[in-house]
Amino acid sequence: MRAQGFWTIGRGKGELREEFLPTAGPNELLVRALASGVSRGTEALVFAGRVPPTQFDAMRAPLMTGSFPFPVKYGYCVVGETDDGSRVFVLHPHQDRFIAPAAMCVPVPGAVPTRRAVLAANMETALNICWDAAPLAGERVLVIGAGVVGLLTASLLARIPAVVVTVVDVNPARAALAKRLGCAFASPDTAPADQELIVHASASEAGLRLALDRAAFEGRIVEASWYGDAVPAVPLGEAFHSRRLRLIASQVGAVAPAMRGRRTHAERLAVALALLTDPAYDALLEGPTSFRDLPDAMPGILAPGGLCHVITYEN
Repeated sequence: MRAQGFWTIGRGKGELREEFLPTAGPNELLVRALASGVSRGTEALVFAGRVPPTQFDAMRAPLMTGSFPFPVKYGYCVVGETDDGSRVFVLHPHQDRFIAPAAMCVPVPGAVPTRRAVLAANMETALNICWDAAPLAGERVLVIGAGVVGLLTASLLARIPAVVVTVVDVNPARAALAKRLGCAFASPDTAPADQELIVHASASEAGLRLALDRAAFEGRIVEASWYGDAVPAVPLGEAFHSRRLRLIASQVGAVAPAMRGRRTHAERLAVALALLTDPAYDALLEGPTSFRDLPDAMPGILAPGGLCHVITYEN
């Protein structure tokens, strides 16, 4: 069977490449893509060739093909259909048909529409951030960066009793999204101080500096950004030590320590899919763009300021 996948072949340049699929083995499934999502933060760095050599192994997606920096077939947000008509979410690059291990094909709940289900990988990241953050009822929480991961994380933290979540972003248009997800909104200049828990998801030096400035005594700062080959300079002198701040790294490649050994990666992804039943999350979706147009469209899709762009497939 013929299939087409999207490859990044150079800095800011992609193309569709044809390949022939083998017959699915006894523990594999043939998946026909229905929709995929562009995970802007990571995919923008990959598309720009900004994965540092020291992170080539760490940043491999589960089913990617090729090697960093180029050529590489990268992505991890596909919703597809199997031969029996079941919908599944797979951590696979953008491709119209593919063979995947059955264990990596996680069923999509009936209450979650196909388009919204492409958010599952980002929701899994948000869930892992919450596990790393270990929030407490009644805490004052700041989420810096109103991208998809930041907003999803804020929405989960806002469900905890008596927690007040403020989302901070330089784009005032994100205020409506924050409100829709049960959170307050502030610009960087008006962000509240003395926050016991801060999640930084802006992938900017300015955002991390703001997190350090607004943290309360013994506050926890969860660094959820990935900077690629950038080297942010942050003030770990000044009051960082006297206020006994904690800077915690969170990355989705490993299940957070609080749940490690209790949830597998597949179980964590299944929880993330179940969390997407709320129609409010549709506001985080943009597009769609047809898969056949993706090579020309990808530079615009990855331009700063976007949310989760949906790619649709014609089978």
